[in-house]
Formats: sequence, structure tokens, C-alpha cells
Amino acid sequence: MSTVTGESRFRVTGMDCAACGNKVDTAIRRLPGVEDVTVSVSTGTVKVRHAEDLDTAAVTRKVRNLGYGAETAVGANPAPDKQHDHDGHDHAGHSHDDPVEVGVPWWRTGKARLTAACGAALLTAYVLGHLAPSLERPAFLAALAVGLVPVAWRAITAARFGTPFSIETLMSIAAIGAVFIGAEEEAATVVLLFLVGEMLEGLAASRARASIQGLTALVPKMALVEKDGQTTEVPAESLAVGATILVRPGDRIPADGSVVEGSGEVDEAPVTGESVPKRKGVGDSVYAGTVNAGSVLRVRVTAAAADNTIARVVRLVEEAQEPKSPTERFIDRFSKVYTPAVLAVGFLVAVVPPLAVGADWNEWIYKGLAILLIGCPCALVISTPAAIAAGLSAGARRGLLMKGGVVLETLGKVTAIAFDKTGTLTVGKPVVTDVVAVGRPARDVLSLASALEKGSSHPLALAILDRAKADKAPVPPAFDANAVLGEGVEGKVGGEAVFLGSPQAAGRLAPLGEEHLAAIATLNASGKTVSVVLARDAVAGYIAMRDEARPDARGALASMKAAGIRTVMLTGDNRTTAEAVTGGLGIEARAELLPQDKQRIVRELQAEGLVVAKVGDGINDAPALAAADIGIAMGGGADVALETADAAVLHGRVRDVPDMIALSRATMGNIRANIAIALGLKAVFLVTTVLGITGLWPAILADTGATVLVTANAMRLLAWKPR
Repeated sequence: MSTVTGESRFRVTGMDCAACGNKVDTAIRRLPGVEDVTVSVSTGTVKVRHAEDLDTAAVTRKVRNLGYGAETAVGANPAPDKQHDHDGHDHAGHSHDDPVEVGVPWWRTGKARLTAACGAALLTAYVLGHLAPSLERPAFLAALAVGLVPVAWRAITAARFGTPFSIETLMSIAAIGAVFIGAEEEAATVVLLFLVGEMLEGLAASRARASIQGLTALVPKMALVEKDGQTTEVPAESLAVGATILVRPGDRIPADGSVVEGSGEVDEAPVTGESVPKRKGVGDSVYAGTVNAGSVLRVRVTAAAADNTIARVVRLVEEAQEPKSPTERFIDRFSKVYTPAVLAVGFLVAVVPPLAVGADWNEWIYKGLAILLIGCPCALVISTPAAIAAGLSAGARRGLLMKGGVVLETLGKVTAIAFDKTGTLTVGKPVVTDVVAVGRPARDVLSLASALEKGSSHPLALAILDRAKADKAPVPPAFDANAVLGEGVEGKVGGEAVFLGSPQAAGRLAPLGEEHLAAIATLNASGKTVSVVLARDAVAGYIAMRDEARPDARGALASMKAAGIRTVMLTGDNRTTAEAVTGGLGIEARAELLPQDKQRIVRELQAEGLVVAKVGDGINDAPALAAADIGIAMGGGADVALETADAAVLHGRVRDVPDMIALSRATMGNIRANIAIALGLKAVFLVTTVLGITGLWPAILADTGATVLVTANAMRLLAWKPR
């Protein structure tokens, strides 16, 4: 017996609804050696887990026999046979030329051509029937055949490959039955409406796929590579890691990389939705698809085209659409019972009244056939995956990544959120909050400190240099500067001996008066780190620094509180620092915690009946992230942020967390509306059909209309914006 050794991915075109996906799934599962199949209609992908000896060409053949286009996806094991199968199982009206996949306009797809042919044949039949009444019946039968033969062939093929109760089966039985009771004109109209509905489904599905795939179009096709002083234009996809590229002002950056020369503003809005351009300098990371709005940048490539941020986001969203959410799984199970039940109900409606009370056979057979059309499950089955796919895509375009429908569904139920402190609620690096001068201007104190710290990469040094730059304080040269191990840094600035270090170290070199010690104690009590500046063995001033809360944290936490969500901050820092941060944020603080303590608190919140999300950086919070119902990683597109947690906030903004929850709730509201539309229309037309008010073509119009309405409603989520 073969053991599972491989996983292959396939691109399948022409799948427009979940019923299509179910047919593909069932057919592939029947192949020997196949262990598991995951079909994503929204991305047009099929993932097959299989034994080593599976012939992947057999998978593409089987899918093509069903009437869909199929080929091995890039990066999968190539199938030996890439040609379309022409063994008589031609593609049965299902187009292979999905408009998004190969750039064919929708009106030139196979579905559009078949719909146009059926419409022209039906129009011709009406004209012939008017001009020569004796030709009316054969003309309508011919018009019916144009549309029905491909549909019936698909029904037969689907039945052969394991799906006897398909929408094509219901359609074929209803149309052929209508011919037997003399309603061929109506049957031809019904088939045309069915084909129009399929074409509209295809258009809506391709638009949904285009929304996320459109991200890849942000990356320019060409790049300027610098080598040995020469600049050469090469395809962006050929860029190797380590290559140096030149990005001119106004150009899109063609690869993820690190700036090695130049500085300027980079507009990241196309990728992250962030409206304010970011200042980039030497050593800063830049992302493919963003726009260089400033001066010339030289960038060293850090990721190949297949691994850049945009490619990873697209891949993540595609993979996220493969696992089904709980609602989606329930509707799939329901539809498997529902379709045979519709056939049974249609049969009973057709035969029971004539047999039991002698009712008119033609009238009740007609009603039974109409019920088959009303019962088509397409609108119901597509209601959830269409909304989930649109919700995931809308989030990804705004830097909110969720790994699948389960995560998207659970986020809306969150009632408590545990935040990490450093780098999550706070910026993650210290900033200068106070400059206290003694006997000289504050700018001079900054100048002395920044002169000693110039060239250092220590976070506190960078904070001082940033403040000097912001205050336009001059940074004079320092001579004989050197670090005093564990205490600070000393040197000569403008002829003065200067020392910068901790209050304890400074106190050993020069006496600190009571007023200075009291002021330093007050600053320490508010969670600030204080460095003292000594000049000529006397206190020149002191500088206080703190990792400040993110600018949007207060508003974001207030909005979560207003939505009834409990918030708590978990940190390993001391209580003074923790309370200094939470004081202005209105959030509960738990301090001096080890990783296992954070996990324990998450478990305690869950024991209280709360659905808990944990927001952190994905590394030191790993136990708590794993314990939470939803783990959300904060980061700027880092591997950890993309791969560790259930969801990731690429901007690193606190307000993106409530936005993610709002998107989840909007998506679940959309799903509920879709299910109500699908079942509500069916219920109405079921009653009107049994009462004899509506017939065959309004029944199929109800199903097609419901499918289009449900898909259009789901597509509204693509335009979702946070409040």
C-alpha cells in the first residue's frame, strides 16, 4: 500500500460556484492514490495530497473531462500531459478561458458564446413561429437543443464521475420533462436564463479572483540593475537576492530590499493602504510595489520575486480561502442532503395529486418540474464562500491578513483581547520625553549628549540623536569618545570633558543635589529611563526617555471598550513602567510576567467564558498566542508576522485590531443576509408555484437571480473600509 508522500497544486479554470468545486472534488477523490483534496473556487486552485505513484496527468484529464480547464500550478510537480483532452469529452460549454486567468474579455468566453448562440436560436424560433406557425414547435426544440445538449452532457459526465445530483441534472430533467408536456417554448427560455445566470456567476467569480491577484500587478515588470558601474534593465522576476537595483523618483520598487544609498519618502499606500509616505534611509527595508516618491535610491534585493511581500500576501490569501469555515462546512453538508430531497419533493408534487385526487397530470407535472428549478442549491452553496473570499481579500488589501474562513468567523466573536506591551501597544523603541537643563539652554544639553552618541546604534543613543535632529540641535564633533563599561560614555566636546550615563554612575563622578535626585525619582516613577549629562564634573542636565504608546492606541482601545470587548495588557516589564503606559490608555495592566504567566492569564480569561485574542510579536508571546482562540501578530510584513499567528497586522497599528474584528462582523452579517436571500426567494417561489401563480421560467429566474444577488452582495465586501 502506498504511503502519502506528495502534495500537488493545480490551476482549474471555469469553476464559478461551490457546486462546480464539489464536482471536481468528488471526481479527483475517486482516483487511486488520492488521499485528500482541497478545492478553492474563489482562487481557482485545487490541492491534492497523494501517494508517490499518482499520475498527476490523470488529475488534469479527469478535471478536463468534467468540462473545466486544468494544469499543474507553478511550483508543483509538472504533469506529463499539459494538452487539452480531445477524447470526445469536450468541455461541455464550460469555458477554459477564464477572463482573469488569460486576459480574455468576458464576452469572448465559451460561456458567453454558448449563451449568445442559445439566445439567437430562441429569437429565431420566435420569428419563425410568427411567420410560419407550423415550424414553431421544431424551431423551439432546436433552440432548446442548442443550450440543453451541453448542459445535459455535463450532467451525464458529472454523474459518471460521482456527482449524480448536480444542478445540471435538475436543469436537464426539468427541460426534458417540459418538452413531454408541450412546454418546449418555456423550456428553451428556462435554459437560456440558466446560461445567462452561469455567465453572470462566471463574471462575478472572475472579478473576485481579480481583486487579490490585482495586487501582483503592482510590481513593475522591469528593474534597473547596477553592476560594475553599469545600469541594465532586466525583468523584475529575474532579480537575484543580493543584486543592487536603482530606483528613480516616481518609480515603483521592483523587489523587497534594503536601502544601501540615498534617502527619501516612499509611498506604501498601494501595498499597505497607509496614506502617509514613510521616510526611508540607509538600512531601512522597502517593499515591492511601493512608490519611491523622493530621491534616487539604491536598494539591495533581499527576496526573490516569488517570495516578496506581495507574492507572500497573495499566496497567504489564496491558501486562507482553502480551509472551509464552520458555516461553509454546515452548508456543504446540508446541500448534499438538500438536492436529492428537492428531486424527491418535485417527484411527489408531480405524481401524488393526480394519483390521490385525480388532478390534471400536465398541470402537476409542470409544477413538479418548476420545483426542481426552484430547488437548485447554487445560491445557497455560494452564499458563504463568496463572502469569506471577499472578506479575506478586502482585509489583505488593507494589511489585515487572516488565515482562513475559520479565523475570519471567530474574530467576530472575540470578547477579550490581551495585548503585549513593547512593539504592540508601544512603538517598540524609546523616544526622548524630557530634556531638563541646568544652567544652560536645553538645546546645548542635547548637543553635548548627541555628540557623544553619534555613530552608536544603541536604542537610547538613537532616541537622543532623533530628538536632536527634530529640535535642530547642532551635533558638534566629539574627541577621545569611549564607552565606560556598564556606566555610560565619555569624551571631549568643544574643549569640555563630558560624561553621559545613568544617575548612579554620574553620582559617583559629581554630586547630584537633592532637587536633582527628586526630579529624577519623579521621572523614574512615570516609567522613564533617565540619563544624566555632566560637563566639567558638574550636572549640565538630564534626559528622560520612554517607549511611548502608539499614537492610535488610546482611540483603538476606547473603540474596543465601546464594542463591549475587555482589554488587558500583559508585559514582562516592571509594574511602574507598565502602569505608566496604561495610565493614559484606560487598559488593565498585568506586569512582571514570564511567558508561561501570559499563557496562564489567557487560559483564565477563557475559563471565564470569554473568546480571547492575543496580540503580540509572535516570538516571546508564542505560548500565549498558541493558547488564545485567535493569535494576532503585529509587524511590518516580517516572516514571523506572516507565518506564526492566525492573523497578522502588517501596519503595526493598534486600530487595525478593532478594524479586523469589524471586518469579521461585516462578513458574518453579509453571510446571514446571503442565506436569507437564497432561502427566502426559494420559499416565496415554492408557495407561488404550488398555488399555480408562477411557472418554469420565473422559477429559474428566481434561482439565477438569487445566485447573482448573493454574489453581488458578497462582492460589496471588496469595497469595505474601516470606520
